[in-house]
Amino acid sequence: MTYISSSLELLGDSAAIQRERVGLPLYLAPVEAGFPSPAEDYLDRRLDLHEHLVRNDAATFFLRAHGESMLGAGIHDGDLLIVDRSLDAGHRKVVIAALDGELTVKRLLHREGRVFLAPENPQFEPIDITESEFVHIWGVVTYVVHKL
Repeated sequence: MTYISSSLELLGDSAAIQRERVGLPLYLAPVEAGFPSPAEDYLDRRLDLHEHLVRNDAATFFLRAHGESMLGAGIHDGDLLIVDRSLDAGHRKVVIAALDGELTVKRLLHREGRVFLAPENPQFEPIDITESEFVHIWGVVTYVVHKL
């Protein structure tokens, strides 16, 4: 299933991706900035990133971010977002919200009895959702994966 909005692209859920999991080598040696050492001497076991990044398979899904409204939170255009629907979407959490039929990633803020979806980029304005009827929080962003 792929859902595309102006700011997010739904890639799939964790359970579907788990069927395709493959462990990758995990090396115990620290990465030196000086003289290199042979890393194969330090191979511990195979590392399954799914095991480290997903707490609840049934409640986790993946999205790809589009846009620059969350740069201050370390979320860049094209980043992979790991989202857990089972977590409490409390104050200051980065959430995925459906707002008037469009998905967006923003920080959830509670201020003086009002609720906002706030960007992490001063070029964008917070969205006051206190009295909005068509807002649904899909989940809390737990990890961001981006290319250097």
